[in-house]
Amino acid sequence: MSDNDGKKTLGVRGGGARSGSVKQSFSHGRTKNVVVETKRKRVVVPKPGAGSGAGGGKGGQVGGSGGKRPAGISDAEMGRRLKALQAAKAREAEETAKREAEEKARAEERERLRAEKEQKEREQREAEEALKRKAEEEERKKREAEDAAKAAAAAAAQPAPKADDQARAKPKKEEAPRRTPDRDDQKSGRGGRGRGDGGRRSGKLTLNQALSGGEGGRQKSLAAMKRKQERARQKAMGGQQSREKVTRDVKLPEAITVAELANRMAERVGDVVKALMNNGIMATQNQSIDADTAELIIEEFGHRVQRVSDADVEDVIKEVEDKAEDLQPRPPVITIMGHVDHGKTSLLDAIRDAKVTAGEAGGITQHIGAYQVKTESGAVLSFLDTPGHAAFTSMRSRGAQVTDIVVLVVAADDAVMPQTVEAINHAKAAKVPMIVAINKIDKPSANPTKVRTDLLQHEVIVEELSGDVQDVEVSAHTGQGLDELLEAIALQAEILELKANPNRAAEGAVIEAQLDVGRGPVATVLVQRGTLRQGDVFVVGEQYGKVRALINDKGERVKEAGPSVPVEVLGLNGTPEAGDVLNVTETEAQAREIAEYRANLAKEKRAAAGAATTLDQLLQKAKEDENVSELPVIVKADVQGSSEAIVQALEKVGNDEVRVRVIHYGVGAITETDVGLAEASGCPVIGFNVRANAPARNAANQKGVEIRYYSVIYDLVDDVKAAASGLLSNEIRENFIGYAQIKEVFKVSNVGKVAGCLVTEGVARRSAGVRLLRDDVVIHEGTLKTLKRFKDEVAEVQSGQECGMAFENYDDIRPGDVIEIFERQEIERSLD
Repeated sequence: MSDNDGKKTLGVRGGGARSGSVKQSFSHGRTKNVVVETKRKRVVVPKPGAGSGAGGGKGGQVGGSGGKRPAGISDAEMGRRLKALQAAKAREAEETAKREAEEKARAEERERLRAEKEQKEREQREAEEALKRKAEEEERKKREAEDAAKAAAAAAAQPAPKADDQARAKPKKEEAPRRTPDRDDQKSGRGGRGRGDGGRRSGKLTLNQALSGGEGGRQKSLAAMKRKQERARQKAMGGQQSREKVTRDVKLPEAITVAELANRMAERVGDVVKALMNNGIMATQNQSIDADTAELIIEEFGHRVQRVSDADVEDVIKEVEDKAEDLQPRPPVITIMGHVDHGKTSLLDAIRDAKVTAGEAGGITQHIGAYQVKTESGAVLSFLDTPGHAAFTSMRSRGAQVTDIVVLVVAADDAVMPQTVEAINHAKAAKVPMIVAINKIDKPSANPTKVRTDLLQHEVIVEELSGDVQDVEVSAHTGQGLDELLEAIALQAEILELKANPNRAAEGAVIEAQLDVGRGPVATVLVQRGTLRQGDVFVVGEQYGKVRALINDKGERVKEAGPSVPVEVLGLNGTPEAGDVLNVTETEAQAREIAEYRANLAKEKRAAAGAATTLDQLLQKAKEDENVSELPVIVKADVQGSSEAIVQALEKVGNDEVRVRVIHYGVGAITETDVGLAEASGCPVIGFNVRANAPARNAANQKGVEIRYYSVIYDLVDDVKAAASGLLSNEIRENFIGYAQIKEVFKVSNVGKVAGCLVTEGVARRSAGVRLLRDDVVIHEGTLKTLKRFKDEVAEVQSGQECGMAFENYDDIRPGDVIEIFERQEIERSLD
């Protein structure tokens, strides 16, 4: 905009039509005062710092004293200040509008919440009124039902028509005054405390009271009302009919709580406690009573008793007879038995084409080995190789218990030995067929005929002597007769028709068990029935576990093992006993429960066997312990069967004076704990095919505990027997060397009485012992104080010569007495 004087004017408008305008004039490069126009008036604002004067009037200008703007304020600065002022006014207008909008929204929200609250309270009041009406309706129906029951009872008791009419008319008279207060209460809003209400409710009805039926108590069910009506009807008909007694079979363990007994009988606990009190037993519901007392209470209540015990946990592994259609052929199990060094293992080696004896100490089989052999004809045979030493009797007996056929190996150059007879007895006890293998037939001194005749003494009659026992002449060295032996085994197996059911839970016998350093407890199991698979949960003796791996006799891992298959089982929690039965269970909990029950049972048996129960037994045990010397030992072996066999052999060592006591035996390496026990007991540690670890060796050196290692059981038993022989007291033997007769008695000063004797037999010695016999009765026993021949002291006097004798500390000697001269000799004893 411009004016007539050539001045330039810059106009700025903002805020719409209603806002003012700001004009700034420039004249000759000098800024004038700022003119601000508003809607109603026009104000001239001086520049800041322009002057101190002020003035103005209606439509006039306000300027500085000199009308000039001071230096330092530029046009740009003036523009920025005007823009800031305009922005502040705009923000103030926006905030005012925003506050008004928020106030309006809050007012609307408060109005909405108030409306919702009123609606909710109205609905709640309606619901309470509906519940109240429902409760009153139910109460009315209940009263009508009670009145009907009373009317029925009155009708049954008074069948006369007039009384019946009165009974029907009476509820109608009483019904009117009962309903009137309810209607009045509904109109007045009171809680129903009017006359005729009977104090049914007091105060205001709450929601909980309405839902629970009246005063907050539990409302009777329809069944309870029907039972009440039935009891009233029966009572009106002439007495209540008793319910029929339900007789139950109550399972009764060794001990049971009173509450559990009542639960199993379906009787009230109070009745059971009362019955116990009547029998003189004060017991609460949480106390336990014994089985005999519980049986009396059960019979008193009219129930039947079924006694059970803790052993019922083993019911899950009860033997189930297999059906004939489920049975399938299985390989035979052959046990090789016989005497030591008769060639049992060598014979099996020849069949297996293996060299097992090379790994055995001294060429003697120390363990039970289980192998499977496939013949040229395709038949599969399972062999058990049992040791032949006498110490392994129990191991051989276990081999006979799981076997189908026994191969009795007898050396042709030897005779029937004690262990051969033992093997025959085991086979007869197991009632299994026997095949005699006469081994070492290739030796020049072989005499098979003598072997056959010797077997006759033990009721073993071979086929060559018209018997029913097969005999085969074989040679493990040359292989002679091996085919005939396998053919005989196959023939015998075919006659037996061996079958088993592979499609069932596995069951087997532990042939051997050991504690492997890297694999833990390992058991050699011969599966007898079913199929043992990887992952099966099983219990074996006092141990249980889960099959982690199955390893066959060749060292290969297999997934499953069927009947007559020997395998090594990994995954046990402990080392079982050789001969324990393995059973597969459904769950691990069952296996653990059975194992714990068996362990507790074995512990109780051991405690009962080791404890003296009566005073006589205590005195007898104390007397035996006083008179008997013991050699305590600790035995550690590589496998369970060997340790058990060693313990049995050592227990047989001894007599009435000396015995060997095994205070501890186990499987695995000798540990520091074993050394500590040996030090406390003062006994040595015997290791059979095991060694002591480094801490155990250091502890043994520090504590002076002796550790002996053995690999052959002969040496072990012989050394222990020699050590036990050292505990025997030496045997004292008396040798009579002469007799002398007293002819006269002389009294010598400083000596006492001296007997003048004649040596009638043998010789009299100064160092020997003497007995004084009077009428063939011993009246004194002692030693000689002096022995003289004439005046000289001599060492001995021969028969037929005279001498003088004086007794040590004894003077009662008479002519005619006989002196018996003897010598004592100590002889060392040994255990045979």
